[in-house]
Amino acid sequence: MTEKTPVWQRWLVLCTAALAVGLTGSLGLWQLDRAAQKTDLQNNKTKQAAMQALDGRTLGEAHDSEQQRAGLIYRRITLVGRWLPQHTVYLENRQMNAKPGFFVLTPFQIQGSGAVLLVQRGWVQRSFTDREALPDIQTPAGQVELQGHLAPWPSRLYDFGGAEQGPIRQNLDLSSFRKETGLDLLEVTLLQSGAASEGLLREWPVLASGVDKHYGYAFQWFGLSGLIALLYVWFQIVQPRRKKRTV
Repeated sequence: MTEKTPVWQRWLVLCTAALAVGLTGSLGLWQLDRAAQKTDLQNNKTKQAAMQALDGRTLGEAHDSEQQRAGLIYRRITLVGRWLPQHTVYLENRQMNAKPGFFVLTPFQIQGSGAVLLVQRGWVQRSFTDREALPDIQTPAGQVELQGHLAPWPSRLYDFGGAEQGPIRQNLDLSSFRKETGLDLLEVTLLQSGAASEGLLREWPVLASGVDKHYGYAFQWFGLSGLIALLYVWFQIVQPRRKKRTV
């Protein structure tokens, strides 16, 4: 004689299995949704970059707006104006070609509108012997012309909080930098393009969309969901029926 499993226990196992299948399945769907979002973002980047370059003189004019600028992210643009080198910042622990160094950021005043835009000028290697030493870069005086594409504010790296001062920093907060400099900086930046010059490299990495990673995670979650369902069927339905036949 085999001991019969209590009804409440069978219901508990069923509910637990159903909950686990639903949870893992929903996580798989969430990963697919993330993949779709990133695919759309990557397609938008490609589409924006392929469009004709903009004349940057209109940035910051009366008819311009933050919402309008947000729609121009990743668009190629040409700027004419002058550097404000006294406010140059060196973001540390930034890599280019797998080498650590600085991203050099300098505000740029646009000719015409007078608006000020932060330019991510390029990358330079830092000194290995003196971590406080500033690299030797050149900043042309007078009117200059730049090419690049509009980009969001520089991404943050992990830090311990607190206000950072001085030219070398881990991160750059927009509102704090506005107060510090007295400049009404736009919330977008220019990622400068072109060959190496002024002591700076501009071999910006192409950011991967990460779509394959999300598809991989989705496959794992769906696989786990299917495995839970299979184990439930085997141990709660198939096995008990096989035991009944042998009794």
